Amino acid sequence: MGRSLRVALLSYRSKPHGGGQGVYVRALSRELRELGHRVEVLSGQPYPELDAGVPLTELPSLDLYREPDPFRMPHPREFRGPVDVLEWATMCTAGFPEPLTFSLRAARLLDRRRGHFDMVHDNQSLGYGLLQLRRAGLPTVATVHHPVAIDRDLELAAAESLRRRLTLRRWYAFTAMQARVAQRLDGLTTVSESSRRDIERHMGVPARRVDVIPIGIDPDVFRPPATPGAREPASIVVTTSADVPLKGLVHLLEALAKLRTERDVRLTVVGTARPGGPAATALERHGLGGAVRFTGPLPTEELVRLLQSATVAAIPSLYEGFSLPAVEAMACATPLVTTDAGALPEVVGSHAAVQVPAGDVGQLAGALQLVLDHPSLQEQLGRAGRTRVLGAYTWRRTAQRTADWYAEVLDRRTARC
Repeated sequence: MGRSLRVALLSYRSKPHGGGQGVYVRALSRELRELGHRVEVLSGQPYPELDAGVPLTELPSLDLYREPDPFRMPHPREFRGPVDVLEWATMCTAGFPEPLTFSLRAARLLDRRRGHFDMVHDNQSLGYGLLQLRRAGLPTVATVHHPVAIDRDLELAAAESLRRRLTLRRWYAFTAMQARVAQRLDGLTTVSESSRRDIERHMGVPARRVDVIPIGIDPDVFRPPATPGAREPASIVVTTSADVPLKGLVHLLEALAKLRTERDVRLTVVGTARPGGPAATALERHGLGGAVRFTGPLPTEELVRLLQSATVAAIPSLYEGFSLPAVEAMACATPLVTTDAGALPEVVGSHAAVQVPAGDVGQLAGALQLVLDHPSLQEQLGRAGRTRVLGAYTWRRTAQRTADWYAEVLDRRTARC
């Protein structure tokens, strides 16, 4: 192993059990520490759950989007300075301020502590504050899981009114900042070859300047059920970090409605449905209320038990830069049905899932029925998925490759000087 590095790992929000950011910072910080590096996590709300020995420095925002009161009006006493005013004003004009305002808070703190770190590693905030750190002489890199401009384009395509499209354009205005910042950092990594191509297309960073480091899971935590045949019959599970078009949940609900014309099948959604949102509308339209359960975010141990008990896991996304839920299901030897969107073919390979064209409800329903009807196919897919994860997608492997990447970035900086 090379020399021990002091790393500041930044995450503008780190929800512990939903979405990928909290999972990423917890696992990567733990594994880098196990490799002998010193890692300190800096995060805004919601704060991550970290393993013992990894310090957390809280950089509180106004937390304007917290549940159950998103887009709240903060009390005047909550304002601590100009960055808070900027955050509130941006929200009031329909923008999303957190990537920028978090990076400015991080830059202010790290500028005072610049001698404490060898490397600053940002997790997809890509705010202008990172450029302040580079100017101050701190090597600064970032992980881009996928360009958020793709989320924007999919939501714009699904918007039904001009007013909604204008609001979305304002909300996603921060993506222009992210592209500018990404082009000027010391290094950039992403999680798949598909995302590397999309970063070049949407953010203007040449693919040769983006390193690919896939993320992973802990195979001792995400593991097959101890008892063969423990899976519930006719049960489907899907993990979705947000009720947005990109995740394809509406297509899965439509496929479920088709399946239920011939069989009793149930769906568990690890996530929530927005009141009046696309999933809630589809549930009502198809009369699926009694067949679908929304769990909200789950602790890891509950998620593992759910995956171990499901007959099949579905990934109906219209785009994925990687898909940690797919890897989690494969690690549990849960049979997979996925679309062919984004990085999914790259992640699951040719033997660990039945793949269908993204957005094709009929083929999605057919693939689910095929897996539900054939126990031998379930066993084959589950075995192939577990094998694939053990060979390519563990957090220790991610951390080792990340540490090597840090060393390469520092060597390049030294050579330029």
